[in-house]
Amino acid sequence: MKRALALFLVLMLTGCAATKAERPATGVASIDVRRAPVSSQAMNDIAAAYVTLSLEIGTHEDGYIDAYYGPADVKAAAEAAPRDKAALLAATRALAARLELAVRRRSDPMERRRAAFLRAQLRAAETRLLMMQGTHFAFADEAERLFGVRPVLKPLASYDGDLIQVEALAPGDGPLAARVEAYLDHFIIPKDRLRQTLDAAIARCRGRSMAHIPMPEGESFRLEFVTGKSWSGYNYYQGGYHSLIQANTDLPIPLSHALTLGCHEGYPGHHLLNMKLEEQLVNGRGWAEYSIYPLYSPQSLIAEGSASYGVDLAFPGASRADTERDILMPIAEITTPSDDRYWQLLKAIDALSGARLTIAQQYLDGAIDRAAAVALTQKYLLMSPGRADRSVRFTEQYRSYVINYGLGEAMVRGYVERGNPDRDEMWRRMAKIIGEPTLPADLLRR
Repeated sequence: MKRALALFLVLMLTGCAATKAERPATGVASIDVRRAPVSSQAMNDIAAAYVTLSLEIGTHEDGYIDAYYGPADVKAAAEAAPRDKAALLAATRALAARLELAVRRRSDPMERRRAAFLRAQLRAAETRLLMMQGTHFAFADEAERLFGVRPVLKPLASYDGDLIQVEALAPGDGPLAARVEAYLDHFIIPKDRLRQTLDAAIARCRGRSMAHIPMPEGESFRLEFVTGKSWSGYNYYQGGYHSLIQANTDLPIPLSHALTLGCHEGYPGHHLLNMKLEEQLVNGRGWAEYSIYPLYSPQSLIAEGSASYGVDLAFPGASRADTERDILMPIAEITTPSDDRYWQLLKAIDALSGARLTIAQQYLDGAIDRAAAVALTQKYLLMSPGRADRSVRFTEQYRSYVINYGLGEAMVRGYVERGNPDRDEMWRRMAKIIGEPTLPADLLRR
């Protein structure tokens, strides 16, 4: 799944990743808290309680747990006799209070960052449990409580000028969305060329990321095609430095999606982020809380924001167009355009992406109905009726989660690019985002 503003305290992680011999053959991380200093034991106990709590909450909502690769017996025990939602809400609040007492005795900056992460995760868990029991939050309140940032969104009318830019690149008669789609249909990846094209795109995303961020030995992923989903791509991290990446083929996949999927779901996106967290925090520090990923939490803004920004980091300037023109189009057997209109149009369309958040806010807050949400999605995101319907279905399923893409990307971009750093420094900052305890507020802090 997918897309600022200041510098946060940079602290180098110490500790070594577990060797293959130290990991079980199953790929499930083994966390030995006995190696931790006595002063960290209270935090380790809280982390263990948080993991169990999260697994129990996951029994009440399908998809709440996006990834878990801790000990299998912990998962089995939590799911065997989960507490009800009311009891879990009380337990979440009690654990948050216990955390506040523990953190008062912590002077180490990294431990305090660890505590800040757990605090934000527990607030998100409390919010989601309240939502499961019928509490309704306004869009901005829900987003802030779940994902750690309060969105301030632009009115739809502010995107009208961007529509004019698109209009200039897609002249002709009929609705603008239909004209844009008719042109972009020339750049659809044929089904019989889909795997070869995506494999090539992911390989290039991996190569560019590996040149800057070391990867664990034996890391891998598996690509799978699926249907019947509200999203276009998804990464299921499975621990042991392995992911399952799925691509949804309900609708034709455009060429522009190849590098987006490769970078977003793979490198330097979700697959790389989860590997570095497992390598540096779970195996390197024994922090059990990072062996689980509740989807509705601040983790998602960091994950989606860094993944959405990843394609621009890996393919800056003209290099993305060059890669698509010279490598991917021949593999996909798509006729190479004679000019740059295709890439100019994609850039103009991308400027409209923030409209998705405004439409979601209006729809979820009851200002517009579903039919209006679909119509506005067609108009401002220049989508066909089928794609617009899928976009609205995603909003219905994931609600304020949509802010993690556009807003998350802007925050990550602002942090990585602040002060006009060179390319090596930009990748160094990205490595810190995906390999250290990072909250949305850290991206804004000067």
